[in-house]
Amino acid sequence: MLKAIERGLLRSLKAAGILRLVRDSEWRRQRLLILCYHSLALHDEHQWRPAAFMPPEMFEQRLRMLREGNYNVLSLSEGLRRLYANELPPRSVVLTFDDGTYDFYKAAYPLLIKYGYPATVYQTTYYVAHRRPVCNLVCSYILWRSRQKETINAKALGLAQPLDLRTEASRQKIADQLMQNQTEEQKHRLVAQLAELLDFDYEELLTKRILQLMNSAEILELSQNGIDFQLHTHRHRAPREPSLFRKEIHENRESLRQITGSSAQHFCYPLGVYGAEFLPWLQQEGIVSGTTCDAGLASRRSHSLLLPRFVDTSAKSPLEFEGWLGGVGALLLKARGGPERKAL
Repeated sequence: MLKAIERGLLRSLKAAGILRLVRDSEWRRQRLLILCYHSLALHDEHQWRPAAFMPPEMFEQRLRMLREGNYNVLSLSEGLRRLYANELPPRSVVLTFDDGTYDFYKAAYPLLIKYGYPATVYQTTYYVAHRRPVCNLVCSYILWRSRQKETINAKALGLAQPLDLRTEASRQKIADQLMQNQTEEQKHRLVAQLAELLDFDYEELLTKRILQLMNSAEILELSQNGIDFQLHTHRHRAPREPSLFRKEIHENRESLRQITGSSAQHFCYPLGVYGAEFLPWLQQEGIVSGTTCDAGLASRRSHSLLLPRFVDTSAKSPLEFEGWLGGVGALLLKARGGPERKAL
């Protein structure tokens, strides 16, 4: 109901010319919209997890809207430098992608080239070297693709009770049970056994590289062609113990340095989860910026290590996206009690 009301309000504001007025205002000129994307679907992943996957044709629609609205798409480093110097051009936007999955190389990068837009990839690196699908995700995806079977007997997987595939909650419970307390090798064997049990074509998934990260050669190629690779931790986790947290940064940075030859200085919190204790650890590591998944526009008052982003998903309508591009989306969020984050 709230979503329907907001969309109705956006339609009214657009008809009255308010979206355009806010977009072209000095208030919007002083703010930077950092867009967050995760993955583009190579098959049907957007139906499985619409909050994480977007069809390529929808992503291209977003890029067309940026072009047609005369938005200034800046690199992350330039955008932040000009933000804090109060030198942003009108309608400034930055494109960021989390995780660095293969679909960025296959589907997103060609579109970015087509429209001539820079982008930053926050690259997690553990699976770059291992060149395997991310086990927990693949397990969930296979169970979702097999949901029409409803139930299966999984004694061969070490689970005594029949498996209920009918709901997302029951499928996630199965995935959690299979993956908990397992080594990486054990996880991969279990995923292959699960696929065989469900008569799922696992080889096709491997061939299409669904739910895999880009490999070193692909990262190098894109970095040499203008894509900016930055930090997202090595294992896609942010431990709340300082030595373990900094170890994730060290390994992530060194892995990227060996591939690209550059020392990454920008950071994105895995899953958007952060705490105040992370800030001094990031500062000690020489991190210049940190992006969250908190919705909002970045201003000069924003803490450089707690920058807001708008997470764009398949569930967002073109009108909602347009509202956020121009800044009205952020104003409506603030009116609902979500103020922009101030410096700590």
